Amino acid sequence: MTIYPPGTRADVAPPVSTLELPTLLLAIFVYGGWLVLTHAYGHWPLWVVAPAVAVLLTLHSSLQHEVLHGHPTRYQVINDLIGIVPLSLWLPYRRYRITHLIHHRDQRLTDPLDDPESYYWTAQAWAMQGGATRLMLRAQQTLMGRMLLGSFWRPALWLASELRSIIRNDPGVRAIWLEHLVWCVPVVTWVSFVCHIPLWLYGVAMVIPGNGILLIRSFAEHRARAEVSARTAIVEGSWVLGPLFLFNNLHALHHESPGIPWYRYNTQYRLHRERLVAQNGGLVYRTYFDVARRFLWRPHDTTIHPTDRVPTTPDLKGTGAPAIDTPQAGNA
Repeated sequence: MTIYPPGTRADVAPPVSTLELPTLLLAIFVYGGWLVLTHAYGHWPLWVVAPAVAVLLTLHSSLQHEVLHGHPTRYQVINDLIGIVPLSLWLPYRRYRITHLIHHRDQRLTDPLDDPESYYWTAQAWAMQGGATRLMLRAQQTLMGRMLLGSFWRPALWLASELRSIIRNDPGVRAIWLEHLVWCVPVVTWVSFVCHIPLWLYGVAMVIPGNGILLIRSFAEHRARAEVSARTAIVEGSWVLGPLFLFNNLHALHHESPGIPWYRYNTQYRLHRERLVAQNGGLVYRTYFDVARRFLWRPHDTTIHPTDRVPTTPDLKGTGAPAIDTPQAGNA
């Protein structure tokens, strides 16, 4: 698999020549496991079922991230069918794909408006927030706050932003949401009428905790820096959460070469570690325990972007990602 030279971008994977069997088997495991575990509700203790489903929903989110980058086939329409089933209900896969690929325009990484996954705010947007909102946002700069509050906060911001897009009739948004709701029908039918799980319980005890686990991965992935390559972190030695995140903890490698399939990450990282660490300025954590040790109760960074907006460099003039109405830190 090609490692793209520094300064080049590949927002999606180049077409693969053969079926990536490990990813296909992973998809079968995720969906089959979800069916088995949810059906076990009422037969197994809730304290067993709920955490197991939450972990599987985290893995499903990682699978969705994998398929939107062009895996496991060379045909994106097939890949999308693998990822589109909304097991967590609240996130339309096609909207996630659009916003995440915009996030991969690395020249705009961490920008409060242009990066849909940024947690930074502009000074103007921050000044418009009330005291309670600022308190909540500052709390989410700690890992504990991000997991406990962010697992509710981020979906709420996303849904509020999507509602505004639907009301404005932004191009394609209503169609995506209609398709999403259609795909929600079999999921809700299975959960509510076959497994007899109350929908509120599925959301509170399984979906929200799964989202909280996923936020561990994204918590320290990016920091505002002048150099583009220095904005993306690496978490090494993660042999518990790493597989759950499909090794996206090696995030600098992912941003350089998003076309690499998950099962080749560790090999490629070992080959290119020295260069990647040099490029990102040593923004490396030994494990997620290292991240927790540093930031469980302490802020990872400021809420306001250090330069307010990411400057547009002369050679990239006019190529910045278009601003879209998504629940970013700077415009939510």
